Amino acid sequence: MRASCLYVPLVLAAIATPALAADLAPVPVEPVAPTQDWRFQATIYGWAAGVSGDAGVLGLPPQNVNVTPWEAIEELKGAVMGSFIAEYGDWMIATDLMWTEVGQNDSVGDRGAHLDFVQKQLTASAIVGYKIPLNIPNLDVSATAGFRYQRLNVSLDFDAADPAFSFDEDRTKQWIDPTVGVTMHYDFNERWFLNALADVGGFDVGSNLTAQGFAAVGYNWTKTISTALGYRVLYTDYEKDGFVYDMTQQGVFTSLGVHF
Repeated sequence: MRASCLYVPLVLAAIATPALAADLAPVPVEPVAPTQDWRFQATIYGWAAGVSGDAGVLGLPPQNVNVTPWEAIEELKGAVMGSFIAEYGDWMIATDLMWTEVGQNDSVGDRGAHLDFVQKQLTASAIVGYKIPLNIPNLDVSATAGFRYQRLNVSLDFDAADPAFSFDEDRTKQWIDPTVGVTMHYDFNERWFLNALADVGGFDVGSNLTAQGFAAVGYNWTKTISTALGYRVLYTDYEKDGFVYDMTQQGVFTSLGVHF
């Protein structure tokens, strides 16, 4: 009888325990995806770019131009340069604006010929990028597509020993080039980083060919302020309606970025 009395509670306990355990078992929770926030960077920069290549207007023979970065700084009459980047998840939108006025005043040959060259340039670009899933720590690489708008005013004043060969011409051209490229950002650590960009475009839509490349090493002073030092090259080959502009701009640039 005592054995039976003891057996019943044990049986009830054995039956109740799985049900109680089931009641106390943790309820599965669906993982919550991390929220994504917009990230922005506004940058002002200075680019000490030299200009070299050929320029011609009104069907006149193109003249060779070679303005060194130091000469460009000496002859610089004005400049405005800046960029803005917005990021959301794997997507990136970047814009860049640059306006400069540079010139060259130099002798040509050994017969007293003189060339006065002035270039006013407005370059505005915009790209959309998407990160390539490389799964490499601290490295972000994005494929990009966008456009580059250029407005050029080129003035050539050529004084030859023979007045019959002298001319003074001024011409303005503007066009838009589609571009494709790639951007790269690598963090060496929390402070030091590397930025790089390369693109190519034109494809006879606007210019015959345009290409750009730059790389810069930067330093994060705080979470919101960074500076960078690098080198930038911009090549443009445009020829239409007697206007020839086959030029390479290149030089050192420095930048100050604000992140928010």
